[in-house]
Amino acid sequence: MEVKIGVQHAPREIVLESGLSAEELEGVIADALSGKSAVLSLTDDKGRKVLVPSAKLAYVDIGEPSVRKVGFGAL
Repeated sequence: MEVKIGVQHAPREIVLESGLSAEELEGVIADALSGKSAVLSLTDDKGRKVLVPSAKLAYVDIGEPSVRKVGFGAL
């Protein structure tokens, strides 16, 4: 899943690919926004961990599952 995270007072959004399903991502994000956890912690497909303080979250956009393209396509 592609996830875009907007952070307050930051000019760029954070974009990552996560192996979690949309429902799992929604649960993690809801915990961060409700105050159950002080930090939104996500790990991307390459093993990098992204930590964002919950108080600084502006928005989180959960995209469609990415389909990995293989080979050459017609232009």
